[in-house]
Amino acid sequence: MTLILFNKPYDVLSQFTDRGSPTTRATLSDFIEMPGVYPAGRLDRDSEGLLLLTDDGRLQARIADPKFKLPKTYWVQVEGVPDAAALAALRTGVMLKDGMTRPAEVEPLDAPKMWPRTPPIRYRASIPDTWIALTIREGRNRQVRRMTAAIGHPTLRLIRWRVGDWSLGDLAPGAWRAA
Repeated sequence: MTLILFNKPYDVLSQFTDRGSPTTRATLSDFIEMPGVYPAGRLDRDSEGLLLLTDDGRLQARIADPKFKLPKTYWVQVEGVPDAAALAALRTGVMLKDGMTRPAEVEPLDAPKMWPRTPPIRYRASIPDTWIALTIREGRNRQVRRMTAAIGHPTLRLIRWRVGDWSLGDLAPGAWRAA
């Protein structure tokens, strides 16, 4: 069995080929040359961080399938400063267009020392930003971004830090290692 931890950079697709796009976009094949491994789950093009790849179908299902409720922790830079009520809403679940989310674990986070993002996030001197650590156990499309928007604090930057027992650690953007 092969398991790869990959730090997916911003603007990279979580797949090995880019079908249907008139322009060429970066894909996993630009970083990983190992036949037979596939992403266990997805990470949006505008999100960064830990993406697991494996050649084991059962492990892939256990990681990606929401029925296993594997925790996924994100470091999220949001616009504004969420108050106690906003954080409490995330902890109890928020209503999205596709229904109520499961309760999340959320804590304020000191601004982490991260690699610079290219392009950088928008900066507005008149609007502060805050980092939170958010752990969910489901995986709806763009869920974290929709959850923070639902509490009035849109996501500026999203980095998946941990999936289950695996974490990003000191893995540089675009780098990978076998677990």
